[in-house]
Amino acid sequence: MSAATKSAMGAASPPEAGQLRNCPAPAKLNLFLHVTGRRADGYHLLQSVFQLVELGDVLHFQSRQDAQIRRMTDVPGVAESDDLCVRAARLLQQAASARHPGQPLRGAEIAIEKNIPMGGGLGGGSSDAATTLLALNHLWQVGFSLLQLRELGLQLGADVPFFLFGHNAFVQGIGEELQRVDTTEHWFVIVNPGVSIPTAAVFARKELTRGTKPITIADFCRAPQEYVGNDLQRIATVLFPEVQQALDWLAQFGNARMTGSGACVFCPFSEEHQANAVMQQLPPGWQAWKTRGLDTHPLAHLQKTEFV
Repeated sequence: MSAATKSAMGAASPPEAGQLRNCPAPAKLNLFLHVTGRRADGYHLLQSVFQLVELGDVLHFQSRQDAQIRRMTDVPGVAESDDLCVRAARLLQQAASARHPGQPLRGAEIAIEKNIPMGGGLGGGSSDAATTLLALNHLWQVGFSLLQLRELGLQLGADVPFFLFGHNAFVQGIGEELQRVDTTEHWFVIVNPGVSIPTAAVFARKELTRGTKPITIADFCRAPQEYVGNDLQRIATVLFPEVQQALDWLAQFGNARMTGSGACVFCPFSEEHQANAVMQQLPPGWQAWKTRGLDTHPLAHLQKTEFV
């Protein structure tokens, strides 16, 4: 296990002088992903099972007495004002101001250790935003419940509520309908083919399958091995042949598939030594991780309300 993964696994350090350090923001995998329809407003209706994994970013927070929100680390290709962490902090500020009118706004300095690749379908930006909401809700002591944080998170992106839900989940709607699901313990090998895929480009394609028959959570729990398809994979592999190359290589070891809208692909293994053997055969120049699945979000302790 890498040092970064170990750091992401650990609980956040106790706050000292308004600090909260080493806050994990775990990645997710889509064990399957179906596009079941499209709303009148253009949003696609999905079904998926989201699986938390140990691989993740690590965030550090310092509360400020003024109202400034500052990102203290550079994220290549992402302007500070566009960063979901900064947007999440400002959104929480606004909500806190409405809830406690007349009280001075507090700010924060946010540092990010990026381990999750951008445009990889692993939910890194959404997870960072969720961790920011959890951490600053705690540091600022504004007292929002998990349900209220999830409502705020949905304004930032469809995947943010999942990372605030706290468990692996059967996901429906545009990402806001969540039911807890218990998944089989697995190790995963995740391969990054070296490209970043804009989600909008995949969903915009006319040939995208948009009418997959919906299933129930009972269907998945009864036979999870039957639900491993990703309706976005066919489009992503046409747009980015590198994804298909990674899939072809990983498929020789097991049931490889793409996560989210790509570009990362993954394969589950029941034993760690199986994942180790795959990692040892990784072609030169490729980036990959061996990581273990999580049952619950590692920041559950930051909320008095349990993740339910």
